[in-house]
Amino acid sequence: MITTKRVAKAAGKHVSKALLALRAALGAAPAFDCPACGAPVVGFFRYGDCADWGCPRCGASPRERLMNYLIDSGRLPLNGGVILHMAPNEGTLVRRFRESASDYVPADLDPSRYTVAGATRVDLMELADIDRFDIFYASHVMEHVPDDAAVLSNIFRALKPGGEAWLIVPLWEKATEDGSYAMPPRERERRFGQWDHVRQYGMDFADRIAAAGFIVETIAAADLDPANRARHALGDILFRARKPGAPLAEGIAQ
Repeated sequence: MITTKRVAKAAGKHVSKALLALRAALGAAPAFDCPACGAPVVGFFRYGDCADWGCPRCGASPRERLMNYLIDSGRLPLNGGVILHMAPNEGTLVRRFRESASDYVPADLDPSRYTVAGATRVDLMELADIDRFDIFYASHVMEHVPDDAAVLSNIFRALKPGGEAWLIVPLWEKATEDGSYAMPPRERERRFGQWDHVRQYGMDFADRIAAAGFIVETIAAADLDPANRARHALGDILFRARKPGAPLAEGIAQ
């Protein structure tokens, strides 16, 4: 669905990218580094309200850069195993997960939207696997599912004991507000920021994850080393959730 808001964000993005390209062509020194592609860049392009959203080389968003930074630093260990990657549109993470995993499963409710090899259809509302996955990763997915309590329960069951769910969602400063697909699309966009969202999460998302049985840790870009955060333009908050039943992975609190 094309809306005025989405058109404006896209137009701003293209203008910002063009200005960055001009600065680079005029010889501006790279002052930043992208942890997703490893390239030095003169800056990051704007998208919507975020002035340093995308890498001009690889397009990585602040949350994709955050995930690569956390993996590179060892905060999020990739030690093989079976990985379910929902909505696999972050190219650098697709590559890293595929290279690390003994079995990499890229998936979406509509896999035809993706060019990733082997993308398969998975409906999280119907996910019925038991103790199959070591890592479940979903960025900006949970705000789309009709019943997040049911989906979190399904994810918990699908993970092996000691397995982890790595979840990123759009956040605001208020408590989570739920809607439904019975609401008109324009009303969902007004209330939740996008026409295909059915809720807007607050930090109490952690409580919903814990209610499904997980041990939860939040990793906020704002709490990382300020120099690294600025140099890589890191953003967002990762909700790292572990299914009990095995020794703790590195860095997650009980």
